[in-house]
Amino acid sequence: MESTDLFDSLIKTVSDLGAYKAAVIPTSAVETDISFRALCEKNTCGNFGRNWACPPDAGDIEKLIADLYSYGNMLVYQSVGKLEDSFDVDGMALAAEKHAALTRAVREKVGPLGFSRTLFLGAGGCRVCRVCAKKTDESCRHPDKATPSLEAYGVNVSKLAPAAGMKYINGQNTVTYFGAVLFDL
Repeated sequence: MESTDLFDSLIKTVSDLGAYKAAVIPTSAVETDISFRALCEKNTCGNFGRNWACPPDAGDIEKLIADLYSYGNMLVYQSVGKLEDSFDVDGMALAAEKHAALTRAVREKVGPLGFSRTLFLGAGGCRVCRVCAKKTDESCRHPDKATPSLEAYGVNVSKLAPAAGMKYINGQNTVTYFGAVLFDL
């Protein structure tokens, strides 16, 4: 199968799982920035030091960025949730949970395809477990399924969206989440 056919098949697979949009881009088109680690350290989301797949436990930002660029391709996908208004925190949380479910489904479908290497990245902290083992002072229960965020790897998602032919913001009263699968053929 030629890479164009493979990429089209991946996009269809992720779209069929419920992604709003999907695209495959070369990893070299991804813009990263180590300053995202400082944003994580502000702990706005509450996961800094409380989720094994989030900083500081996710690893050194420079090493994570180097790891990201060691892959040849990135399957980028997004989900868009509808909100009652821009203060609809419950709607945002529901959309985040739906995106996390999409990310798990993507792993289940794409993981077994036989790529030489894959790295699955999601939105926000890893949501494989209802409560991260980090919060209960245990080792990660599922290190083979843990899903760090794009931002933990320094990805500038607002620049990733147009690089993948997508919008970062998809209209008033919506929230958009991104995920990605890095892979080598």
